[in-house]
Amino acid sequence: MTNQVENNHRWRGRQCVATLGVGLVIVLLAACSPNTPSMLDSHGPQADKISNLSWLMFGIAAIVFIVVTVILLLAFARSRREQSAVQISPETDRREITWVLIGGAVIPVVVLFVIMFLSVTADPANAAPDNGTLNIEVVGHRWWWEVHYPDQAITTANEIHIPVNRPVVLHVTSADVIHSLWIPQLNGKFDMIPGQTNTVSIQASNSGVYRGECAEFCGMQHAHMSFMVVAEDADQFSKWQTGQQTVPPALDPSAQSLVFEGQQTFLGSSCVYCHTIKGTNASGTLGPDLTHIASRATIGAGILPNTSGNLAGWIINSQAIKPGNLMPPMDLDSDQLQAILAYFQTLQ
Repeated sequence: MTNQVENNHRWRGRQCVATLGVGLVIVLLAACSPNTPSMLDSHGPQADKISNLSWLMFGIAAIVFIVVTVILLLAFARSRREQSAVQISPETDRREITWVLIGGAVIPVVVLFVIMFLSVTADPANAAPDNGTLNIEVVGHRWWWEVHYPDQAITTANEIHIPVNRPVVLHVTSADVIHSLWIPQLNGKFDMIPGQTNTVSIQASNSGVYRGECAEFCGMQHAHMSFMVVAEDADQFSKWQTGQQTVPPALDPSAQSLVFEGQQTFLGSSCVYCHTIKGTNASGTLGPDLTHIASRATIGAGILPNTSGNLAGWIINSQAIKPGNLMPPMDLDSDQLQAILAYFQTLQ
């Protein structure tokens, strides 16, 4: 009977070790993808605070786990020894109560207060903007992002361009349901609530492209609602800004080019009721501004690269690519589609 009990203890111990090993492997493999943004791979001062706090909490949790595990093992080993009855005295009783109070009350309270203080300082809402701040307005839609630079008179979609080492304040709200803007490598997530404007500060320490996404379930295509933050040096950002402020030139009707034909096809369709192209009579606001669509890296809020083939498929039937979005299928023949694509390619 004793051997059977011992075998059961050994089997359970091995099972626990195996479970912990499998869990550790899964956690490590989950961090292997280079395309997955991580808050631990910080590239900005706000993200640095969050990353440091995460490592601190992980370290504290690891220490607590080790200490508790050691105590349990010692208690388990002690219980298996044959001992005489434990002699309990008032002095022993007071000593044990003291250890319980220190380990179960004093130390946890001190640790939790330290973590609370660091959490408050790392909160994105507590980052104070300075005089060199760039203001950007971001509106969440199902399921894409509308981006305005009010001081520069720029409107774009699904991309946020920022200069490196310059504070940026995002003024965020929603046009429909609650969304949550999250750029893991630059800051924590922040809710976008209809009828309310919140602010969150970001700053990139390095040039690069940082993926952002919606962190609040918002419906059918929530998982396909991403955007890109493009951090550039001052010269590149200024060049991009100038390009975005440029209105596409008027096309010559006498040229009868494929580009002109594409523009007329676009302006003669129902597209003008949903999209804006500056310099034309297209002034819809239900969908993304297309004035500089050719300059964007993706379409459909990051669902596909912005290539002619992908754009053609999106125009003809975006529902086959991103079901549930508000853009209906378009009834265009191949010549009309090619003409529109040729026109869009000029909208840099």
